[in-house]
Amino acid sequence: MTPLTDALPLVKERRPPPLLPLPWVLPSLFAACNVVLLVFLSGLFFAFPCRWLAQNGEWAFPVVTGPLFVLTFFSLVSLNFSDPGILHQGSAEQGPLTMHVVWVNHRAFRLQWCPKCCFHCPPGTYHCPWCNVCVEDFDHHCKWVNNCIGHRNFRFFMLLVLSLCLYSGALLVTCLIFLVRTTHLPFSTDKAVAIVVAAPAAGFLVPLSLLLLIQAVSVSSADRTHEGKCRHLQGYNPFDQGCASNWYLTICAPRGPKYMAEAVQLQTAVGPDWTPMPNLHSPTSPQACPCLQPQPLGPYKPGKGPPGSG
Repeated sequence: MTPLTDALPLVKERRPPPLLPLPWVLPSLFAACNVVLLVFLSGLFFAFPCRWLAQNGEWAFPVVTGPLFVLTFFSLVSLNFSDPGILHQGSAEQGPLTMHVVWVNHRAFRLQWCPKCCFHCPPGTYHCPWCNVCVEDFDHHCKWVNNCIGHRNFRFFMLLVLSLCLYSGALLVTCLIFLVRTTHLPFSTDKAVAIVVAAPAAGFLVPLSLLLLIQAVSVSSADRTHEGKCRHLQGYNPFDQGCASNWYLTICAPRGPKYMAEAVQLQTAVGPDWTPMPNLHSPTSPQACPCLQPQPLGPYKPGKGPPGSG
């Protein structure tokens, strides 16, 4: 008698499903907790030590710390929901075998092909593995706000770091002055809250100051954090236009087109009054649309031009 195992067909063992990436809910909750922590500590500060100083005629402390809190809260929320410069996905018709080269201030850059977004990335563009998008002038992915820092929101990031430094320093100085002026009074809730607020303010002040200094040096030399890690700029930096021009282009210059907004606009449904144009060529013909024909690549300017076009 043939064994039962020999009569049954061989069946491959099922492999366990691959591990899914970290859900977007957890990073979003972490960013939301940072906003709640800022509001909670600020509420304790204004309700206890700052109130005591104001009641005793020290109105300079709430006048200074109040606008700083508003500026910090505005910059934090704006950075959470800002567009870092996401480039919309291209067409799979473009092959990775096609090589595109652009020149930036007498230096050639070969455009790298992004297999996930299906287009050739302009210089300075990087595919963020956490957000799964390509970001123009990618600096880094900030987990504190759960957003990438790139061309369109870098000024909000600098504003956030600067306002956090000033606000943390103001909280620390105000709490210390309050504790000094109430040494003759017994220990109370106001003193406990002042210590609770001063401790995280002092802990965040030093790393934030170092981060602000590093980013200031990066802007002055036109060197992004990601580019420094990749070390693809050796010696001559073609993006450096001088310290003053670099600061102007980063903080004050127009940010250029919003690529995601253009992608949504291109997908707008056609109205019923639309009529086709006569005498059109076949879609497979090279004369069907002049924009599909190969175009010569010119000098690339950061923040201008469609993605992948150089």
